[in-house]
Amino acid sequence: MNIIIGLVITLGCVLGGFMAMGGKLGVLNQPFELVIIGGAAVGGFVMSNPVKVIKDTMKALGEAFKNTVPKEREYLDTLSILYSLMRDLRTKSRNEIESHIDNPEESELFQSAPTILKNKELTSFICDYVRLIIIGNARPHEIEALMDEEIQTIAYDRLKPYNAMSTMSDACPALGIIAAVLGVIKAMAAINESPAVLGGLIGAALVGTMLGIFLSYCVFGPIAANIKIVRTKQNRLYTIVKQTLLAYMNGSVPQVALEHGRKTISSYERPSIDAVEQEMMNPGGGGDAQAA
Repeated sequence: MNIIIGLVITLGCVLGGFMAMGGKLGVLNQPFELVIIGGAAVGGFVMSNPVKVIKDTMKALGEAFKNTVPKEREYLDTLSILYSLMRDLRTKSRNEIESHIDNPEESELFQSAPTILKNKELTSFICDYVRLIIIGNARPHEIEALMDEEIQTIAYDRLKPYNAMSTMSDACPALGIIAAVLGVIKAMAAINESPAVLGGLIGAALVGTMLGIFLSYCVFGPIAANIKIVRTKQNRLYTIVKQTLLAYMNGSVPQVALEHGRKTISSYERPSIDAVEQEMMNPGGGGDAQAA
């Protein structure tokens, strides 16, 4: 929604300002300049990225427009599933815990946290490190180093759409110059025409330069920045898991370990301690009750 509102404000101010100066909108109606710039930008994007990144960029665009960032329910589900696993690590046998992490889709424990079970990458991340904990040979600092490495890899992969969009955004001003040069070439071919005709052709060529800069700084650049914000917030869930499990491995009881994870959430999104405690007593419903 923010992207759409921003685009409306930007277009309104740019076009409104142009009209207020006495400009005529018809002059800006140069569809073939847009075809040149947009086609070249999309073509370069396709050439410079593998199919997987192209598909992920389409997905990331959808997430950016919908602002698909973790909500309180996802944070509470993450903390809830970690609490249940840590509690079981202290009280249940290895076989009972393995029944949850080997097949989380059929585990009642994971089914109580549907937002986490839907996120297969995060579910796998949790199960992998709980499995390392129950093996019992790994030291906390070794687990921490491994987690840092994997989180860094996940962040790198998930920000590829941002990098791809940023590259396309950076190229648009130069592509606008290409469109403008082509327009000037067209104008030079009509050098014997009247000044009125030449003025129209040169004006149309300059629209290409304007479009390239506009698309770069007012469309693709802001959208790329929004993709980065959304994906970075999504990656915060992995940091919560990391800090919680490391605190547990270093001797904290589950309730205290959860606080280590909760504190990694931004203050304006962080569930309250009361909401977390209520969630531990009523998994899957505590956050909703608190919000109500």
